[in-house]
Amino acid sequence: METCYVLDASAFINGFKIDSKNNFTVPEITAEIKDFESRLAFDMAIDEGKLVIQDVPSKYLSCVNDIISESGDILRLSLPDKKLISLAYMLSEQGENVKVISDDYTIQNTLKIMNIPYSGIITEGIKGIYNWKKVCEGCKKEYGEDYPFDDCEICGSKIYKKRIKVNK
Repeated sequence: METCYVLDASAFINGFKIDSKNNFTVPEITAEIKDFESRLAFDMAIDEGKLVIQDVPSKYLSCVNDIISESGDILRLSLPDKKLISLAYMLSEQGENVKVISDDYTIQNTLKIMNIPYSGIITEGIKGIYNWKKVCEGCKKEYGEDYPFDDCEICGSKIYKKRIKVNK
């Protein structure tokens, strides 16, 4: 069974060679490809029929949001990132053999949690799985991902995102 590649902007920016016709990305990624060479490779892949720009039904996005809200990665992923992961999830749910090409560690972390294969181009890829939570610098109070402020309601100190290793 041929592999479907789901390509992040970093695939184009870092020179991923598109050999097959089974390459997919989401519309939002196009805005992230700004430099001339990457844009040229992107446009050429579309012109040659090697890249399909595919939007994702909201039910897949909802599933991914549920998964990443548990890991805390929802704090670090942009909408294009979430759509890209949702596309990979959708294709794998449809029985495709999927591999995501991305150098983004947060995307890789989420894919690892979801058991979706990935690889980077200029990075080795992540070694472990990490979750994230919001913590006050001062009193160390922990906040949920939906806490909207940058400072602590107790002591007024700055809130930062803390990385927690998950044993898997």
